[in-house]
Amino acid sequence: MVRRGGDADASGEGTSWLVLRHVQAEGLGLLANVLRDRGIHHRYLDLPRGEAPPRDLHNLGGLIVLGGPMAVYEAERHAFLRTESELVERALNAGRPVLGICLGAQLIASVLGARVYAGERREVGWAPITLTPEGRDDSVFGLLEPELTVFHMHGDTYELPADARHLARSALYEQQAFRWGDVVYGLQFHLEFTDTMIAKLASEPESRAYITGAGADPDRVLAETPARLRSLADVAQRVFSGFFAQCGL
Repeated sequence: MVRRGGDADASGEGTSWLVLRHVQAEGLGLLANVLRDRGIHHRYLDLPRGEAPPRDLHNLGGLIVLGGPMAVYEAERHAFLRTESELVERALNAGRPVLGICLGAQLIASVLGARVYAGERREVGWAPITLTPEGRDDSVFGLLEPELTVFHMHGDTYELPADARHLARSALYEQQAFRWGDVVYGLQFHLEFTDTMIAKLASEPESRAYITGAGADPDRVLAETPARLRSLADVAQRVFSGFFAQCGL
Protein backbone atom coordinates (compact mmCIF):
# COMPACT_ATOMS: atom_id res chain seq x y z
CA MET A 1 0.00 0.00 0.00
CA VAL A 2 1.14 3.54 -0.76
CA ARG A 3 1.14 6.02 2.10
CA ARG A 4 -1.78 8.42 1.85
CA GLY A 5 -1.16 12.13 1.57
CA GLY A 6 1.55 12.30 -1.08
CA ASP A 7 4.25 13.85 1.12
CA ALA A 8 6.99 12.97 -1.35
CA ASP A 9 10.54 14.15 -1.01
CA ALA A 10 10.95 16.82 -3.68
CA SER A 11 14.74 16.71 -3.79
CA GLY A 12 14.86 14.38 -6.82
CA GLU A 13 18.44 13.56 -5.87
CA GLY A 14 20.12 10.36 -6.97
CA THR A 15 22.56 9.05 -9.51
CA SER A 16 20.04 8.16 -12.21
CA TRP A 17 16.41 8.33 -13.27
CA LEU A 18 14.74 5.25 -14.75
CA VAL A 19 12.56 5.60 -17.83
CA LEU A 20 10.02 2.76 -18.04
CA ARG A 21 9.45 2.10 -21.74
CA HIS A 22 6.75 -0.24 -23.01
CA VAL A 23 7.24 -0.11 -26.79
CA GLN A 24 10.15 1.16 -28.85
CA ALA A 25 7.96 3.65 -30.74
CA GLU A 26 7.05 5.54 -27.56
CA GLY A 27 10.33 6.84 -26.19
CA LEU A 28 11.23 10.06 -24.42
CA GLY A 29 10.86 12.28 -27.47
CA LEU A 30 10.95 15.95 -26.45
CA LEU A 31 11.49 14.93 -22.85
CA ALA A 32 15.01 13.83 -23.76
CA ASN A 33 15.93 17.43 -24.60
CA VAL A 34 14.88 18.64 -21.15
CA LEU A 35 16.76 15.84 -19.41
CA ARG A 36 19.88 16.68 -21.41
CA ASP A 37 19.59 20.42 -20.84
CA ARG A 38 19.18 19.94 -17.09
CA GLY A 39 22.00 17.40 -16.86
CA ILE A 40 19.76 14.62 -15.52
CA HIS A 41 21.32 11.20 -15.95
CA HIS A 42 18.80 8.57 -17.04
CA ARG A 43 18.44 5.22 -18.71
CA TYR A 44 15.64 3.18 -20.22
CA LEU A 45 14.32 0.15 -18.37
CA ASP A 46 12.47 -2.20 -20.74
CA LEU A 47 10.54 -4.51 -18.43
CA PRO A 48 8.46 -5.97 -21.31
CA ARG A 49 11.71 -7.23 -22.84
CA GLY A 50 12.72 -9.04 -19.66
CA GLU A 51 15.00 -6.47 -18.02
CA ALA A 52 14.99 -6.64 -14.22
CA PRO A 53 13.93 -3.79 -11.93
CA PRO A 54 16.46 -2.47 -9.40
CA ARG A 55 16.73 -4.42 -6.16
CA ASP A 56 16.87 -1.24 -4.11
CA LEU A 57 16.16 2.42 -4.84
CA HIS A 58 19.21 3.92 -3.16
CA ASN A 59 20.57 5.31 -6.43
CA LEU A 60 17.21 6.14 -7.99
CA GLY A 61 16.55 9.80 -8.67
CA GLY A 62 13.02 9.23 -9.93
CA LEU A 63 10.82 7.41 -12.43
CA ILE A 64 9.42 8.43 -15.81
CA VAL A 65 6.69 6.00 -16.92
CA LEU A 66 5.89 6.25 -20.63
CA GLY A 67 2.88 5.20 -22.71
CA GLY A 68 2.03 2.00 -24.53
CA PRO A 69 -0.84 0.12 -26.19
CA MET A 70 -1.49 -2.30 -23.33
CA ALA A 71 -3.98 -1.64 -20.51
CA VAL A 72 -3.28 -1.53 -16.79
CA TYR A 73 -5.94 -4.21 -16.20
CA GLU A 74 -4.30 -6.63 -18.68
CA ALA A 75 -1.72 -8.06 -16.27
CA GLU A 76 -2.77 -11.60 -17.21
CA ARG A 77 -1.61 -10.89 -20.77
CA HIS A 78 1.31 -8.64 -19.82
CA ALA A 79 2.95 -10.02 -16.69
CA PHE A 80 5.52 -7.20 -16.57
CA LEU A 81 2.71 -4.82 -15.51
CA ARG A 82 2.70 -6.39 -12.03
CA THR A 83 6.46 -5.87 -11.73
CA GLU A 84 6.12 -2.33 -12.96
CA SER A 85 3.30 -1.52 -10.55
CA GLU A 86 5.41 -2.83 -7.68
CA LEU A 87 8.32 -0.62 -8.77
CA VAL A 88 6.08 2.46 -8.98
CA GLU A 89 4.68 1.68 -5.53
CA ARG A 90 8.20 1.31 -4.10
CA ALA A 91 9.21 4.63 -5.64
CA LEU A 92 6.16 6.41 -4.23
CA ASN A 93 6.70 4.97 -0.77
CA ALA A 94 10.37 6.00 -0.94
CA GLY A 95 9.34 9.58 -1.74
CA ARG A 96 10.86 9.56 -5.22
CA PRO A 97 9.48 11.83 -7.97
CA VAL A 98 7.38 10.03 -10.57
CA LEU A 99 6.12 11.35 -13.91
CA GLY A 100 3.60 9.22 -15.80
CA ILE A 101 2.38 9.75 -19.36
CA CYS A 102 -0.75 8.06 -20.78
CA LEU A 103 -0.35 4.42 -19.66
CA GLY A 104 2.15 5.74 -17.11
CA ALA A 105 -0.46 8.06 -15.59
CA GLN A 106 -2.93 5.18 -15.41
CA LEU A 107 -0.34 2.97 -13.69
CA ILE A 108 0.29 5.64 -11.05
CA ALA A 109 -3.45 6.09 -10.52
CA SER A 110 -3.90 2.32 -10.15
CA VAL A 111 -1.05 2.03 -7.64
CA LEU A 112 -2.67 4.84 -5.66
CA GLY A 113 -5.87 2.79 -5.44
CA ALA A 114 -7.90 4.41 -8.23
CA ARG A 115 -9.89 2.44 -10.80
CA VAL A 116 -8.53 2.29 -14.35
CA TYR A 117 -11.05 1.20 -16.97
CA ALA A 118 -11.97 1.24 -20.65
CA GLY A 119 -13.61 4.49 -21.70
CA GLU A 120 -16.71 4.82 -23.83
CA ARG A 121 -14.71 5.83 -26.89
CA ARG A 122 -11.12 6.39 -27.97
CA GLU A 123 -9.61 9.85 -27.83
CA VAL A 124 -7.08 10.08 -30.67
CA GLY A 125 -5.36 12.97 -32.44
CA TRP A 126 -5.11 16.67 -31.75
CA ALA A 127 -7.76 18.05 -29.39
CA PRO A 128 -7.94 20.66 -26.60
CA ILE A 129 -7.69 20.22 -22.86
CA THR A 130 -8.82 22.77 -20.29
CA LEU A 131 -7.12 23.42 -16.97
CA THR A 132 -9.24 23.08 -13.85
CA PRO A 133 -9.09 25.73 -11.10
CA GLU A 134 -6.53 23.53 -9.33
CA GLY A 135 -4.60 23.25 -12.59
CA ARG A 136 -4.50 27.03 -12.97
CA ASP A 137 -3.12 27.25 -9.42
CA ASP A 138 -0.59 24.46 -9.93
CA SER A 139 3.09 25.43 -9.82
CA VAL A 140 3.75 23.56 -13.11
CA PHE A 141 0.52 23.81 -15.12
CA GLY A 142 -0.41 27.23 -13.79
CA LEU A 143 2.18 28.83 -16.10
CA LEU A 144 0.23 27.70 -19.19
CA GLU A 145 -2.77 29.09 -21.03
CA PRO A 146 -6.05 27.78 -19.55
CA GLU A 147 -6.78 25.86 -22.78
CA LEU A 148 -4.29 24.18 -25.11
CA THR A 149 -4.37 21.61 -27.89
CA VAL A 150 -2.40 18.43 -27.25
CA PHE A 151 -1.99 14.96 -28.76
CA HIS A 152 -4.20 12.12 -27.50
CA MET A 153 -3.82 8.38 -28.07
CA HIS A 154 -5.90 6.40 -25.58
CA GLY A 155 -9.12 4.52 -24.97
CA ASP A 156 -8.75 3.93 -21.23
CA THR A 157 -9.21 6.37 -18.39
CA TYR A 158 -8.94 6.46 -14.60
CA GLU A 159 -10.65 7.79 -11.50
CA LEU A 160 -8.88 10.55 -9.61
CA PRO A 161 -6.73 8.99 -6.86
CA ALA A 162 -7.42 9.89 -3.24
CA ASP A 163 -5.55 13.03 -2.13
CA ALA A 164 -4.70 13.92 -5.76
CA ARG A 165 -5.28 17.30 -7.40
CA HIS A 166 -7.30 17.31 -10.62
CA LEU A 167 -5.41 19.53 -13.09
CA ALA A 168 -7.02 19.20 -16.54
CA ARG A 169 -9.99 17.79 -18.46
CA SER A 170 -11.12 17.44 -22.07
CA ALA A 171 -14.52 17.29 -23.76
CA LEU A 172 -14.36 13.47 -23.82
CA TYR A 173 -12.57 12.67 -20.56
CA GLU A 174 -12.73 14.36 -17.19
CA GLN A 175 -9.32 13.03 -16.15
CA GLN A 176 -6.45 14.44 -18.20
CA ALA A 177 -3.83 15.33 -15.58
CA PHE A 178 -3.32 15.07 -11.83
CA ARG A 179 -0.74 15.79 -9.14
CA TRP A 180 -0.26 13.69 -6.02
CA GLY A 181 1.88 15.36 -3.39
CA ASP A 182 4.49 17.73 -4.80
CA VAL A 183 6.49 15.63 -7.27
CA VAL A 184 4.15 12.96 -8.64
CA TYR A 185 2.37 13.95 -11.86
CA GLY A 186 0.19 11.97 -14.25
CA LEU A 187 -0.58 13.22 -17.79
CA GLN A 188 -3.12 11.33 -19.87
CA PHE A 189 -2.10 13.19 -23.04
CA HIS A 190 1.23 13.40 -24.86
CA LEU A 191 3.50 16.44 -24.73
CA GLU A 192 6.62 14.41 -25.48
CA PHE A 193 5.71 13.20 -28.99
CA THR A 194 7.83 14.42 -31.91
CA ASP A 195 6.74 14.57 -35.56
CA THR A 196 8.76 11.39 -36.20
CA MET A 197 6.95 9.52 -33.43
CA ILE A 198 3.53 10.62 -34.67
CA ALA A 199 4.46 9.76 -38.26
CA LYS A 200 5.36 6.26 -37.12
CA LEU A 201 2.06 5.86 -35.29
CA ALA A 202 0.20 7.06 -38.39
CA SER A 203 1.98 4.60 -40.69
CA GLU A 204 2.48 1.37 -38.74
CA PRO A 205 -0.44 -1.01 -39.44
CA GLU A 206 -1.45 -1.71 -35.81
CA SER A 207 -1.41 1.90 -34.59
CA ARG A 208 -2.89 3.18 -37.87
CA ALA A 209 -5.80 0.76 -37.40
CA TYR A 210 -6.20 2.02 -33.83
CA ILE A 211 -6.43 5.61 -35.10
CA THR A 212 -8.96 4.80 -37.82
CA GLY A 213 -10.93 2.69 -35.32
CA ALA A 214 -11.37 5.87 -33.29
CA GLY A 215 -12.94 7.58 -36.29
CA ALA A 216 -9.85 9.69 -37.01
CA ASP A 217 -7.97 9.98 -40.30
CA PRO A 218 -4.27 9.14 -39.78
CA ASP A 219 -3.23 11.24 -42.78
CA ARG A 220 -5.15 14.26 -41.50
CA VAL A 221 -3.61 13.81 -38.04
CA LEU A 222 -0.18 13.73 -39.66
CA ALA A 223 -0.91 16.81 -41.76
CA GLU A 224 -1.90 18.77 -38.64
CA THR A 225 1.20 17.77 -36.74
CA PRO A 226 3.91 20.24 -37.88
CA ALA A 227 1.87 23.36 -37.03
CA ARG A 228 0.58 21.86 -33.79
CA LEU A 229 4.06 20.88 -32.66
CA ARG A 230 5.45 24.33 -33.38
CA SER A 231 2.98 25.85 -30.94
CA LEU A 232 3.30 22.99 -28.43
CA ALA A 233 7.10 22.79 -28.20
CA ASP A 234 7.29 25.68 -25.74
CA VAL A 235 4.47 24.17 -23.66
CA ALA A 236 6.31 20.85 -23.43
CA GLN A 237 9.52 22.62 -22.44
CA ARG A 238 7.75 24.60 -19.70
CA VAL A 239 5.84 21.63 -18.28
CA PHE A 240 8.76 19.21 -18.20
CA SER A 241 11.23 21.84 -16.98
CA GLY A 242 8.73 22.93 -14.34
CA PHE A 243 8.33 19.36 -13.15
CA PHE A 244 12.08 18.83 -12.74
CA ALA A 245 12.46 22.23 -11.08
CA GLN A 246 9.77 21.10 -8.64
CA CYS A 247 12.01 18.09 -7.98
CA GLY A 248 14.92 20.39 -7.15
CA LEU A 249 16.79 19.74 -10.42
